Order: sequence, then C-alpha cells, then structure tokens
Amino acid sequence: MVGRNREPDTAGAEAFDVSPFSRLVRTHMLSAAGDALMAVALADSLFFNVDPNDARWKVAAYLILTLAPFAVVAPLLGPMMDKVRGGHRWMMVGAAVIRAAIMFALVRYVQGPLLFPLAFSMLVMAKTHAIAKTSLVPAMVDSHHALVNSNARLALLGGVASGVAGVPGVLMLRLGGAPMVLTTGSLVFVVAAVSATRIPSIRVAVGPADSQEKAELSTAEIVRASRAMGYVRGVVGFITLLLAFELRGGIDPGPSAAGVELGHRVRESIGLERLELATGGAPAWHFGVALVGVGLGGFTGSLGVPRLKAYLAERRILGLALFVLALVCGMAALSGGVVGAFLAGFGIAIAGNGAKQAFDAIVQRDAPKANLGRSFGRFESTFQLMWVLGALIPAVLPVPARLGYLLVAGSAGVGGILYWFGHWPTIGLASQGIRGMVHSRPDRSSGI
Repeated sequence: MVGRNREPDTAGAEAFDVSPFSRLVRTHMLSAAGDALMAVALADSLFFNVDPNDARWKVAAYLILTLAPFAVVAPLLGPMMDKVRGGHRWMMVGAAVIRAAIMFALVRYVQGPLLFPLAFSMLVMAKTHAIAKTSLVPAMVDSHHALVNSNARLALLGGVASGVAGVPGVLMLRLGGAPMVLTTGSLVFVVAAVSATRIPSIRVAVGPADSQEKAELSTAEIVRASRAMGYVRGVVGFITLLLAFELRGGIDPGPSAAGVELGHRVRESIGLERLELATGGAPAWHFGVALVGVGLGGFTGSLGVPRLKAYLAERRILGLALFVLALVCGMAALSGGVVGAFLAGFGIAIAGNGAKQAFDAIVQRDAPKANLGRSFGRFESTFQLMWVLGALIPAVLPVPARLGYLLVAGSAGVGGILYWFGHWPTIGLASQGIRGMVHSRPDRSSGI
C-alpha cells in the first residue's frame, strides 16, 4: 500500500462502481475548468485597462497580503488535516465553495478596486486545492507504479478540462462579457464542491513522522531533487506574472521627458501623428494564445513523461525538464511578441509537469517507508512558496518580457548542467524549507 494508515470510508463509494480515485479526478477536472473560466474572465477585466505601473504595486501588495498568511498557515494546516478523518476532502470542499463565492462577487467588482484582492484570493484557494489533491492521491492507489500513472492522469485530464472550458468561456465573454463567464464559473465550483463531498473520507496520517520516514526524506537525491523542483516552481510563478504584465498593456507608459514632448509637437506641426512610445502592450487575444501554450505544454508533459520513464531514470527526466525549459525560453527570447508568449507558456507547463512527475517518482522510489500523502502535501506547500517568490520579482520590478525569458533560459541551462552532474547548489530557499519541514538529519547520499 502506497500511503500508510489509509482508512477510506467506502460508504457510497461503490455506487455505480465509481472508484475513489475517479471521484477525485472528477473534482479536479471541475476545479480546473473553473480556473480556466476565471482566466478567461480576467482577460476582459480592469487589470487590462489600468496603468501598468499603478497595477504593479497592487499586484505585489496583494501577492504578499493574500499569500503570506498561506505561507504561514500551510505548514501548520497540512499536519492538522493529515490527522483528521476526511480533513483533506473537506479542504477541497472549502476551497471550491470559497472560489464559487469569490467568482460570484467578481460579477459586481470585476471592474472595481476589489478585483485584485479577490483575484489573488482565488489563487490562494487554487493552491490549497492543489495541496489537498496531492496529499490524497497516494492514499487512493495501491502501488508506486499506479501512483506515477495516476499523477499523470490527473495532470492530463485537468489540462483537457481547462481547454474544454476555455472554448465556451471565450464565446460567453463575447456574448455576455466577463459577468456571464464569472457566473458560469461560480456554478462550476458549486458542482466541484458537491463532487468533493463524494470523495471517500480518508485519514492521511495518524501519527507524526518517525525517524525512518525523516531519514528517507532527507537523502541526498531527494533533497537535490526538491531544490530543482523548487526552482522550476519559482520559474513558473515568475513567467506567469511576467506574461500577465506583458500581455495586459506593457511594462511602462513610455518616455515622457521635455525633449520627447518637443518631438511630438514638431511632428504635429508638419501634419504627422504622435508616435506611440509605450513599450509592450498586446491585444487581449494574445493572452489566450499564451493560455493555449500552457495547455499544450501541460498536455505534452502529461502524455510524454510516463513514456520517458521506460528509457530514462527519474532524475534524468528532471534534468531534462530543466534543459527543455532553457531551450524553449531561449527560443521565446529570440521570438518575442505573441510567439514568445506562446513558447514561454508552453515551456513552463511542460517543464513544470515533467519535473513534478519525476520528483514524485524519486520520492516514491527512495522513501518507501514514508507516508507519501503527508510528505507530498508538505513538499507541495514549500513549492507553492517558491512560486510566490518567483511571482514577486516581475510584480515588483518592470522586467521586459524578452529579458525575463533570457534570464530563465540562462539559469535553467546552468541549473540543468549542475543537477545532471549532481552538483546542485547546497544553499537554497527550497532546500531550507524542505529540511526544516522534515527536521532532517545530515544527508546520506543515495548516489547521484
């Protein structure tokens, strides 16, 4: 059995021969569909109309205000939910209910000042859902091999659900605007909450981690893999906010000095129009192209990584994810524009998906005595914090998109080489978070 202390309450689970894992899949697909509708609605929101520099400080402030409490609570909430029968199920129910309420509130405030806190509260709830889902998967499968395939299936079907929901979402946006999309998304999350109540009640862990579990989770390979995975998750956050600012109207209003204004006046005096000097800027459909890239990347990773396992070791797949990230972001830097946005979205999705599947497989292989439900939930909490740190950089600093792609390409390339040869840096926020999380002893090498 993969997850120790698995105690499912199968009452009602056999109805229509629906397995507990299938119920989890349904809930996750509904959640992914609701998140996709939220993304579509934001494409027509105030975020795409306010001054970029005015929006930047708001985004940074709300990232901190809404995710900082999550950073503090998540390490405490996870262990508590482990011990409560059905705790993670009710966490998923609560996350869906709150997102339904937020989307309903956004119908009124999508063009108002409450847009930013409500949107980032949605992000917190999405991360909460992800942690609960990750914790539940090991308790619903019966072998390590099934766990790898189940993770891939969840990622694949979640991507499919996002794509399927996005098409009618765009049509509704054209017909009834953002309020129609938000109302539909709210109803989808209500259905997701009801679906989550049908997930069997499971106690992920009864007691605290013993010394054997702590030792297994602090091996050299798991610690190095967790650092690499934390870096990838940080890059996902960085590119996500970088694209958000690039595709919502540029990173600055352009130069406005006296000499520039004089040049405008000269052009006007000879009958020419003023020059548009603002950098960046893109029509709203470019945002949709980037989302297509994310969906395609996630789909490719979900489909391809399980097949790669027949030819490459898990750590090699994780290293390959870093190289792919470097290559695709390098191409995005060279292309720029909408093509660059598509490639960047594709790169973070395929690398993030592939790296996560490889990391999960490493933990499953090297920590067979650990409670995987508890362990994955705590790892996921730390990775979400890395996402926040990555996202704060473009939220605070006006980074041009092509420069951002280039920075990611260079750092991912160097990181891939270091990880491939077993020399990932020994200091890092991700590793410190993991070590503190499991109260680890000094590394005992597993021979990378």
